[in-house]
Amino acid sequence: MTEPHKLLIDGEWLDTAERFTVRDRFSGDPIAEVCAASEAHAAHAVERARAALDAGPPPPHARAEILYRAASLLESYRDRLVALMVAEAGFTLVDAGTEVSRAKLTLELSAETAKTICGHVVPFGAHPGSEARIGFTLRDPIGVVCAITPFNSPLNTVLHKIGPSFAAGNPTVLKPSSLTPLTAGLLGQLLLEAGLPKRFLHVVHGESAVGEALLRNPNIAFYTFTGSTRVGKIIQEHAGLRRTQMELGSIASTIVCADADLAVALPKIANAGLRKAGQVCTSVQRLYVHTSIHDAAVATLADLARGLKAGNPRDPETKVGPMISPEAAERAESWIRGAVAEGAKLHCGGRRTGSVLEPTILTEVPEGSRIWCSEAFAPVIAVTRFDDIGEAIAGANDTPFGLAAGVFTKSMDTALRAMRQLRFGTVQINETSSARADVMPFGGVKESGFGKEGPSYAAIEMSLERLIVLNP
Repeated sequence: MTEPHKLLIDGEWLDTAERFTVRDRFSGDPIAEVCAASEAHAAHAVERARAALDAGPPPPHARAEILYRAASLLESYRDRLVALMVAEAGFTLVDAGTEVSRAKLTLELSAETAKTICGHVVPFGAHPGSEARIGFTLRDPIGVVCAITPFNSPLNTVLHKIGPSFAAGNPTVLKPSSLTPLTAGLLGQLLLEAGLPKRFLHVVHGESAVGEALLRNPNIAFYTFTGSTRVGKIIQEHAGLRRTQMELGSIASTIVCADADLAVALPKIANAGLRKAGQVCTSVQRLYVHTSIHDAAVATLADLARGLKAGNPRDPETKVGPMISPEAAERAESWIRGAVAEGAKLHCGGRRTGSVLEPTILTEVPEGSRIWCSEAFAPVIAVTRFDDIGEAIAGANDTPFGLAAGVFTKSMDTALRAMRQLRFGTVQINETSSARADVMPFGGVKESGFGKEGPSYAAIEMSLERLIVLNP
């Protein structure tokens, strides 16, 4: 292992006595020691971030130039970022490369947002007696932003928080997942090289104790979090009247109607349910297929799943890499076995080697089974049949969550009905639940959270709107 990966506070890389180990997700071998922040380190990071507010952010055009420069630098960092994500997140080479390409776009979108975020003119002429008034709103930085990020997107999700925050003029204290801290550290180096002012980004590594210290800090104005609903509720309790953006748990569904183009739909579904080892909040977990095409669709989907090589993520032929830990893979394997014991039919997969779980297709899963009613976060698709679209919509809605859903149909009537009745933050027509463009507003309803990612939308949430009125 190389020199320990350090904290980034006020532009300095800080060593600490307390450290934790990061392991290769495929081999299990230790690959790095990471310095863990104390409560004092977390407080110092927030204090230096507040100092950035006192000095004021660079002007919008300068913030945009820094973000554009960071986007350009990503290409020179690509190989290092890919290698880190393959090791610490278990991404395949394709998934890691895609993550870098998306991150570049996220930075570019954040740069555009920095140049265009603004208020609006108030139409006082609509109010009798106020015709002579002139009013407009301003958007100011909200304050210190705390970003707490997940393991399953250690680069792009991090930038969906840092990028809009800086675009809006805020300093950010980042606590990346302790499972994937190395990518965040390298990103910090890249952003400093791009010219990000040193007090506008601080990276503090650690586990729950660091997060708890940040939640107790009254000088943080905004929390942006991607992770479990359980942790999201804890953050919200601490936040009080401070604003938050929460992207939380999910059980994502996709519906395939009788008139769907299966040649288009099924490859998309296999990819959306099984890529990144199914560890995506919008991965297709429940698949509703019309009875008339159910058997043929399942047979094709199982063939597609068998064709996705699972194993070493450094092998260019591998399509499904390891899960984040042996324990996570063991949990998913036990859920599959439990479903089969309860009467589900296993069409392919279900076997585990270390952290690698083979892509799995199940049918006839009882509704009370864990694999059906809890978020699997694994390369598993549970397929059920339906006769009426209303039945499929009701089934998809029947979870505490509401992040994303997809519907494949050629019928405009069916599409319109699904658009109106599916209670999800995103409804994709002729795409899967997992389709996402980084420019779009992304967020959930119900226990999947609230607020939006997407640079232009997130920057609005991370800013304060003030009204200015000029009276005659």
